Amino acid sequence: MTEPLALCVYERMLPGSQLLVKLQDLGYHAHHTQDIGQVISEAEEHGPIIVLLDLVWRQRDPLIAINQLANNPKTEHLPVIAFANMESEKLLERALIEGASLVTGDDGILQQLKQLLDQAMDFD
Repeated sequence: MTEPLALCVYERMLPGSQLLVKLQDLGYHAHHTQDIGQVISEAEEHGPIIVLLDLVWRQRDPLIAINQLANNPKTEHLPVIAFANMESEKLLERALIEGASLVTGDDGILQQLKQLLDQAMDFD
């Protein structure tokens, strides 16, 4: 049986690298991209079943990537779990507006990953 693929999009090593390890522990193959501008092509090329996207970037707008995923016919079916510091409430809210399936805080993405994955997959 092949492992389901999760596309992890982040540039912050924490919690990003921890997320990769946790996904592998849950039986996922995790593909990391640090170039948020390549999210659509990475998703089309690798065919993940879910995208986990960090909302904290130095020079790029992650909300654009979420919107592009949600509005591209080849990727619109993909659930997106977006995460950031819980103090970034407006950013988390905007991620939902742009098309994220779920949003959570940095701590929540690690502590509740299995439940978040299950919930995101149920949205389809």
